[in-house]
Amino acid sequence: MYFWEFILRKKIKYMISSILFVIIFSYLAILFFIYFNQRNLLYHPSENNYLNEKANFVYEEVYIPSTENNLKGWFHKKNLTKNKTLVFFHGNAGSLENRIYKLNLIKDFDLNFLIIAYRGFSGNKGKPTEKGLYEDALSALKWLKNNHSIKDKDIIIYGESLGTSISIEVSQNKKYSGIILESPFTSMTDAAKHYYPYLPVSLLLKDKYDSIEKIKNINIPILVMHGKKDKIIPFEMGKKIFESANQPKFFYSPDNDDHMMNYDENLLKAIKSFLKKI
Repeated sequence: MYFWEFILRKKIKYMISSILFVIIFSYLAILFFIYFNQRNLLYHPSENNYLNEKANFVYEEVYIPSTENNLKGWFHKKNLTKNKTLVFFHGNAGSLENRIYKLNLIKDFDLNFLIIAYRGFSGNKGKPTEKGLYEDALSALKWLKNNHSIKDKDIIIYGESLGTSISIEVSQNKKYSGIILESPFTSMTDAAKHYYPYLPVSLLLKDKYDSIEKIKNINIPILVMHGKKDKIIPFEMGKKIFESANQPKFFYSPDNDDHMMNYDENLLKAIKSFLKKI
C-alpha cells in the first residue's frame, strides 16, 4: 500500500511540475514575442479608417528632410505674416488622409497649418520609433522656421493620441503660442499596463513616451481634450495630464466622446475659445 502511495505522489508531483513548466515556458514565450514585436503592435501605419472625404482646403504637398529620409506633409497657407501656424502631429495609425475630416474644419480658423506623416507612415521610408518620431517632429518645426521664417511665438502645436506625447516632447521649455492635446495618455508604460496588467511592461517597453514627467516642462497655454467614453486611452489619463499641467490650462471633456473625438460644434467652440486666449 505504501508503495502505491509513493508512486501516486510521485506522479502528482510530476504532473504539477509539468504544468508549471508549461505555464512558465508559455509566459516566457509571450514575453519574448512581445519584446521583439512590440513596435509592430504599437505602430499601425497601414491601418485605414479613411472615410473617403475630399479635402476642401488648398494645400501644398511638401517633403521635409528628417534624420533618415524625407517626410511627406501638407502645408495649408492662408497668410504666413498675419496668421499663426498650427503644426499637427497625428496618432499611431493611418495616413494623412485619415485626418482630412479634421483638417476640413481646422481650415475655417484663421490659421495656416502643417501636418506631417512620420517615418514609416503615408509611404515614407523607415520604421517608427520613439526617438525617430521626435526627430521627425523637430525636423518639421525646423523646416517651418528655416524655409518660412515662422517664429516660435506664431506656432501652435496640436497632438492627436500618440501625437500628444510627441507634441509634449517638442514643446518642453519652448515659447510656442500654445499646445492642444487630443486624447492624451500619461505614458506608454501606463497605457500598456492597462491592456497587459500581467506583464512586466516597464521592463519590456522600448518606447516609453513618458508624457506625465514632461508635462511639467510645458510653460505655454494648453488645451486638453478627452472624451469620457474613450475605450482606448482611459479618460483618467487625460485628466491626470491636465491636472499635472501648468497654468494657463483649459479642459474640454464631453460625456459621450470616444478616443477619436467628435469634431462637432462644441469641440470647435473649445478650440476657437482657446485660440482667442493665446
